[in-house]
Amino acid sequence: MRQPIKNYFKKGDPYILLTTLGLILSLGMVAWLILIILVKGLGIFWPSDLVKLDLKNDKVYMGELWNSTFEKTGDGSGKFKKVAKTQLKIGNRDVYGFDFTWVEDSLIRNKNYPEYATVFERVEYGNLYGFIKSVNIIDNKIESDNDTIFYKCRNTLSYANELKDTSDYLNTEYNDLLAPLNDIQRKISLLKMNEGYLSTKDKRKLEDLQYEEKKVKEEIEPKEILLNEKLNKNRNKLAKLYLLVETADGQQIKLPFENIVKFYQPNRMNVFEKGLQYIGSLWEFVSGDPRESNTEGGVFPAIFGTVMMVILMSIFVVPFGVLAAIYLNEYAKQGPLTRIIRLSVNNLAGVPSIVYGIFGLGFFIYVLGSSIDQFLFADKLPEPTMGTGGILWASLTLALLTLPVVVVATEEGILAVPRANKEGALALGSTKWQMIRRIVLPNAMPGILTGLILAISRGAGEVAPLMITGVVKLAPNLPFDTSFPFFHFDRKFMHLGFHIYDVGFQSPNVEAAIPMVYSTALLLIVVVVLLNLLAIYLRTRLKNKYKSASF
Repeated sequence: MRQPIKNYFKKGDPYILLTTLGLILSLGMVAWLILIILVKGLGIFWPSDLVKLDLKNDKVYMGELWNSTFEKTGDGSGKFKKVAKTQLKIGNRDVYGFDFTWVEDSLIRNKNYPEYATVFERVEYGNLYGFIKSVNIIDNKIESDNDTIFYKCRNTLSYANELKDTSDYLNTEYNDLLAPLNDIQRKISLLKMNEGYLSTKDKRKLEDLQYEEKKVKEEIEPKEILLNEKLNKNRNKLAKLYLLVETADGQQIKLPFENIVKFYQPNRMNVFEKGLQYIGSLWEFVSGDPRESNTEGGVFPAIFGTVMMVILMSIFVVPFGVLAAIYLNEYAKQGPLTRIIRLSVNNLAGVPSIVYGIFGLGFFIYVLGSSIDQFLFADKLPEPTMGTGGILWASLTLALLTLPVVVVATEEGILAVPRANKEGALALGSTKWQMIRRIVLPNAMPGILTGLILAISRGAGEVAPLMITGVVKLAPNLPFDTSFPFFHFDRKFMHLGFHIYDVGFQSPNVEAAIPMVYSTALLLIVVVVLLNLLAIYLRTRLKNKYKSASF
């Protein structure tokens, strides 16, 4: 009996079994985690029905069913009983001061789903739940049946959005008009800070600027007056577009249309209509701008910032990583010094990411960025241009962070190239560089792209270094736009990883922020997977192309 068991262990079957079980367990944990993120992240976009609860204590709540639980309560005699509780998202934060409330099921006297209960998604204060009582369109107040008034509200919201777009366009035009004047006034202010110590040249410059300021003011004044008139006219129209909404407990709220993102009546919608609403909400999340301290709205600036930062990081890290690996393997004399360098590169992969962030802050921003400001942007000092956090410095910092990964992966790829191929190329008269370019690099390309894949996976999810090198809670402008020079490397940016941290741990409204954390986490996984799939596709293509690389 002992011999078969001994042979069984000698063959290694138990270890294979344990390895298989470990793999299954790991895959199961990953699948479970992704399933939780999928359910929690995608579920919030479904338009839930609104329920109205009349309680025995004469309180009335209306909102979305959010959660339910059992809570143990004691009566003081040592006996405990389970009490069923329901969590309701009641919205109306400006009315009640909170978004969620717990209700004991035993206190519910009546529960119903009002047909015309309406969800209003607002620019601020979160959702508003109530019933439309009347709509005011300019000087016309409409009080009618529910269907008619709902239709009127939809048309009025479209009109209000047109007015808002016009106002945004006029504001942009107004800012562009004042931009030259603001620039002149800024230069005058900088000179006046040291007015008592100005040289003759600077005094003359100040006089020229003051004369130019007066001339520009006279030139833009008529246009400024006209733009102000248009803006005021638009604002007056918007102010006269509003709804009167009644909450479940009878309070009436004046709701301006300019504060409404969208509204709908979920209790009247069928599955198909809810599906369309769901797709629209999902698209708004992916393509829209954030609002309400990032707990609502979209995350497009964060998606754009993440992808652009990863692309810049890849552009910086791959050439330097490949050159370092080629030098260490093909040019450097193999000896103790080379071994020490390799060991140092491997050790760099284990350095905490925040250390790279501190280095990026100290070297890239305070040294390199400040030097660039002194040479190229001296007229804008003391306000820094490159001497402050931005997407360029953040990308360079992450390039340093992921450089060891690319170097090690590239070295593995170079070592996998058959020595006979290299020697054959040299024997046929190739120079060393021609051999590297035509034989080594094509065959090592899969390894190089493997390093890039690993770099993307690590760099896209890093947060700590970015917090001190350029990422912000809310960026007013994207790092890339249609204004010259198109790429603005000095601009701060938003990032999905930091967005998760900010919403999950810095939000003033934690309960409302939890779904956004799951949704953003899911989106970050999707972005990383897509970037990796692109790199894997390129690696496969190149591997097939150079499978039998030759001259």
